[in-house]
Amino acid sequence: MMTYLARMDAATFIVWILVIGAVISVLVFVASLAVKGKKSKRIKAVISRHRGDLSAAQSDELNKSSSMRNRKKETHVELAQRVISALNLQKFLSTSDLRNDLAKAGLRGRSAVTVFMASRLIGIIIGFALVLFYVNVMKKFPYPEFMKLVFAGGGALVGFYLPKILLTNKMQNRQDQMSTGFPDMLDLLLICVESGLGVEMAFSKVTEEIMESSPVLAQELGLTSAELAYLGDRRQAYENFTNRTGLPAAKALSTTLIQSEQYGTPVGVALKVLAQEKRDERLSAAEKKAAALPAKLTVPMIIFFLPVLFIVVIGPAALQISAR
Repeated sequence: MMTYLARMDAATFIVWILVIGAVISVLVFVASLAVKGKKSKRIKAVISRHRGDLSAAQSDELNKSSSMRNRKKETHVELAQRVISALNLQKFLSTSDLRNDLAKAGLRGRSAVTVFMASRLIGIIIGFALVLFYVNVMKKFPYPEFMKLVFAGGGALVGFYLPKILLTNKMQNRQDQMSTGFPDMLDLLLICVESGLGVEMAFSKVTEEIMESSPVLAQELGLTSAELAYLGDRRQAYENFTNRTGLPAAKALSTTLIQSEQYGTPVGVALKVLAQEKRDERLSAAEKKAAALPAKLTVPMIIFFLPVLFIVVIGPAALQISAR
């Protein structure tokens, strides 16, 4: 192989480099399509599951007197529920703030709150055990013996708050992703409504269109479309959309749609005003970032540009002086 490479001329070598680069580009393109396809399937599965849950809830409501559905719970979730019941933590499970935070982070389902509370309890145990084990295996512990329990208590405290920190981080990341694609989503929604589609069909169409560019927002729109189709109260569907996203823009959209249905104003006109407001907000945010750019570039220019500039300007003179 090395002999063949040594005998290869420059033109052949360049051709082989181009062929290898083309093959790598094709493989990367195919891999990106596969990832996008899996992401779209996952979003559609979440929406379909939510539709199934809503349909099952309606069936249970209609057939409550005649039959009861017995759902088999997962073993770990059932064990976590028993532990939480034994510790009398049911009041934490009923808090709407925690459920809303989990929904904003994309963690849904009947067992989401239970699993989150169980993870905090497990974090206490693991944090306490790890720190206590570490301080015990240290060759020399420079503090009194009771400080080992103090450090272990600090580890337990970190284990207790770590799931909350991760939840907050995940929630903020999702909100940032949704905020980026929200103005474009409003424009598409306005186009669908002005073309004659209803609100439910407009939500479904926009969900399909933005599934590649903004999958998180597409998932929330799909869930809202499912709720609009199955829930009797459309106002509740809009409020659920606001609670799941936690965005001021989503709240403004929900308020606009609710008021439009309540007072009979055209949905297209209301969406046009809202879309223009969001475009103006995005433009002002871009202008604010552009105005702050010179101040942010001051320190990098001092550290990286000025020393090089001084070397280029003063270097030749310093060499001539040193040569004399």
